[in-house]
Amino acid sequence: MARSRRSDSAYARAGVDIAAQEHGLAEVRKLARGTFGPGVLSEIGSFGGLFRPDLTGLAEPVLVASADGVGTKLAVARLAGDFSTVGRDLVNHCVNDILVQGAVPLFFLDYVGAGVLDPARLVELVRGVATGCRENGCALLGGETAEMPGLYPLGEYDLVGTIVGAVEKKKLITGSGIRAGDVIIGLPSGGLQTNGFSLARKVILDQCGFTPQDFIPGTRMTVADTLLSVHRSFLKPVTALMAKLPIRGMAHITGGGFVDNIPRVLPPTCDAVINRNSWQPPTVFTFIERQGRVDHDEMYRVFNMGIGFVIIVRRKDATAALNVLKAQRQSPVIIGAIEKGRAKVIYRDQ
Repeated sequence: MARSRRSDSAYARAGVDIAAQEHGLAEVRKLARGTFGPGVLSEIGSFGGLFRPDLTGLAEPVLVASADGVGTKLAVARLAGDFSTVGRDLVNHCVNDILVQGAVPLFFLDYVGAGVLDPARLVELVRGVATGCRENGCALLGGETAEMPGLYPLGEYDLVGTIVGAVEKKKLITGSGIRAGDVIIGLPSGGLQTNGFSLARKVILDQCGFTPQDFIPGTRMTVADTLLSVHRSFLKPVTALMAKLPIRGMAHITGGGFVDNIPRVLPPTCDAVINRNSWQPPTVFTFIERQGRVDHDEMYRVFNMGIGFVIIVRRKDATAALNVLKAQRQSPVIIGAIEKGRAKVIYRDQ
């Protein structure tokens, strides 16, 4: 998708400064080119991005696509004056979403919207996206930049992305093979990741009156560093695991927590039983729960509570899976098991 290049002084007087946009977009084009591999056949600025995927080794390739946004984490970035991490958050979130089905990313498209675009902020946002793309081995193929006075409040930004990946059809992971007796492994999250920020902001910033520079009690991290911790990509450890042993199912723990995300991959005859005492949630979650007087179960519905991704394997493969993940510098923990049921998450804390 092309980014606008026109110039019109009357348009600038109406609130859209295309000349200022173009100043930032020149740097954006450089950032995008830094993610290009041999599959990219077009330049930034074309009406459509061209990509020729290398499907070597895939007898029946299946494309997997997903789109998502950063949500109100952008409000924290604005307050902290730091938009450098949210682009990586966006890419990593989308990568994890298609990884659940066994897909690896091919290319990415972004959308940046604002009432008035600050070229420096635009570059900061897209630099984060480009960094995330390079880290995950996918091309930033193009995007859209929209300046819409009156729609977005002054100083606010919207950041959305679309990802396309590929997987061999016979290696698709759908959860259909999940059976009672399987083991659920959790991988630690990078803090809040990109969900629950409306509640987190209300408790930490509004109710407690903290500033982004204040420290979260019980930690050595500021509010800004805690809330802007990068949403982790689980691509490398999970692809290493997929190469070693069969995975029954996976879930990315985002908005809705365990109870909304794990059932998306469960067969209708299975429940996921989670032991919430099997790991220690990071301090920021216990602080929000206590200071906001949030119901314990609601915390697990709003936040990931320290588990960003779950992997379901056969019980006989559990030890090997843990060893592979540890070799990938992860800290996996068995957080539960699959039992016969009705595609629900049950908390059985022991």
